[in-house]
Amino acid sequence: MSPKQQRGEATVERLLTTALRVYAESGRQGFTVNAVSAASGVSLGSLYHHFGSFDGLAAALYVRCTEQLCGQVVAALTRARTARTGVRAVITAYLRFTEEHPDAALFLHASAYSGCPTARADRVREAGEPLLAAVGAWMRPRVEAGEIAPLPGPVVEALIIGPAAETARRWLARTHDDDLDLAEAARVLPDRVWRSLSAE
Repeated sequence: MSPKQQRGEATVERLLTTALRVYAESGRQGFTVNAVSAASGVSLGSLYHHFGSFDGLAAALYVRCTEQLCGQVVAALTRARTARTGVRAVITAYLRFTEEHPDAALFLHASAYSGCPTARADRVREAGEPLLAAVGAWMRPRVEAGEIAPLPGPVVEALIIGPAAETARRWLARTHDDDLDLAEAARVLPDRVWRSLSAE
């Protein structure tokens, strides 16, 4: 890799890292191209050169955070041996990621990026597909074996990932009257979700 390419990669890394920090510290309102440029020390021209637009930077950050989450959850799932332990693995890994990487989890769950431009929507959507595909592929033979109720794939995915995602969102939003404990949720949720999926 040439020195120019190395500098380019370092700039991209600095912009993504700074963008996540700016979002975590300033929220949606403070997440602006000028704030990221100022905090990173990278010029607006360089930011646009690497990402095309501020939407491009936000999309790249969303993809990065999604890939980190998916990687952690899929790794946990592939180590599980039974359908029940697979459900537990997905939920606990999701909540562990939220606790260990709250800035990334916050950006995923609370950012305004759900309305991303059409030009970037495909890339953003594709980033989450490995997780859904892994859950589907892992659960399918267990449905066929009669361990899991014969539900449509998307319903199985929603029953497993949905509760974890909503728990994470509420924990990240922490209000004064919300004393949600992630450790307690990780202890209780898997068995509750398993009951909704079990064929017994």
